[in-house]
Amino acid sequence: MASPNNDHDQVKAAAELLKRLWGKIVKFGLKLKKLGQDDPRRIVHSLKVAFALTLVSLLFYFQPLYEGFGFEAMWAILTVVAVFEFSVGATIGKGLNNMMATLVAAALGIAAYHLATLSGNQGEPILIALLVFVEAAIVTFLRFIPQMKARYDYGLLIFNLTFCMISASGYRDEEVLLMGFERVCSIIIGSCTAVAVCVFIRPVWIGVELHDQITANMEKLANFLEEFGDEYFEVPENRQIRDKSSSREAYKSVITSKGSEDTMANLARWEPHHGRFRFRHPWKQYLEVGTLICQCAFKIEALNNYMTSEIQIPQEVKSIIQGPSTVISSECGKALKELAIAMRKMSKSSSIEPHIANSKDAAEELKAVIRSSLCKHPVDSLHIIQEGAVTSVLFEVITCTEKIIEAVHKLASEAHFKDVKPRVTQGQENYVNNGPHHVITIQG
Repeated sequence: MASPNNDHDQVKAAAELLKRLWGKIVKFGLKLKKLGQDDPRRIVHSLKVAFALTLVSLLFYFQPLYEGFGFEAMWAILTVVAVFEFSVGATIGKGLNNMMATLVAAALGIAAYHLATLSGNQGEPILIALLVFVEAAIVTFLRFIPQMKARYDYGLLIFNLTFCMISASGYRDEEVLLMGFERVCSIIIGSCTAVAVCVFIRPVWIGVELHDQITANMEKLANFLEEFGDEYFEVPENRQIRDKSSSREAYKSVITSKGSEDTMANLARWEPHHGRFRFRHPWKQYLEVGTLICQCAFKIEALNNYMTSEIQIPQEVKSIIQGPSTVISSECGKALKELAIAMRKMSKSSSIEPHIANSKDAAEELKAVIRSSLCKHPVDSLHIIQEGAVTSVLFEVITCTEKIIEAVHKLASEAHFKDVKPRVTQGQENYVNNGPHHVITIQG
């Protein structure tokens, strides 16, 4: 007979188990809530996938449709599951790859089956196996080619699968032609359904995502450079509160963004015209801009290392280069920020050159200051040389900024960014010649 104490302990243990289980359920629910709040498009995407699957399921629910496709209608459902992606570019890319690969592979598979039947009952399985071996080897090797893998990897995979299934199954099923036709039709229906739902219901354009990411990365570099001068040349005691500034650390995500940019550019090529993004938009130039931004981020990483290094240069030595160094970082930051604002609006900017000119003037002044300081303060030459490393990186930042501006100007030209007409205010006149625009201010 169980004692009351044992029953009480069991009830208590069960209550504790239920409490822990409920805690995990609540924690998981809060995690799902945060996931949806961070990006509500995820909820919309989930509903779109559910809607697309419901549509293709009608092939089973309605008897006339099921009689037309039979069990091969299952391929339409499998296709939606495999093809439907978060962005339009990824969905269209997979959909077209799937349809074309299935169509070509089914045709070749049926041809291989009929060719194998000519060799007789004994030679048929041997010839089919040989054709499958050759096809699989060639297609698999093609997937190693970078250009093929970037855009057609999924299509090659489906081609391999479809050819093997059609040609091999034809050995046991005499209705191989009908089977191939039904399978191709089901896959085309599934692909078209996924693409249509993805495009016409709250589409997520991967090209816009790439455009925004490049712009955001540029702004992160600009924010760091605008803050660098004030933070680096501050007295260390006053800088402790700002050492973990989120805006200053944001540039680190730029260093690791190259892979995602390559992927987005490859997917964006599949997207149709939308907004100001044309079908043959210069996505390669976006990658060029992104590469230069990443290179500039590595320069900024070096500046950040000097800023957070345990070995700090005496403040009196820092003050020697403080003025021109602050101007360089600030002006480069302003140039990148104005460039990012113009790029976000897809317009051409004409107010960046003064910032670059100011940074170059400050660079010449900084060179003169370092030369004179080495002569006047030979005792502190080591510290000045160490500060020279910081100035060297700043000079490289100027060069990187110029390259980014040049690449963005080229992008603006190829993508047909809109021209911003200079505003004429009272007391100003604009005189335009065949060269650059000049603004002349008339006083009085």
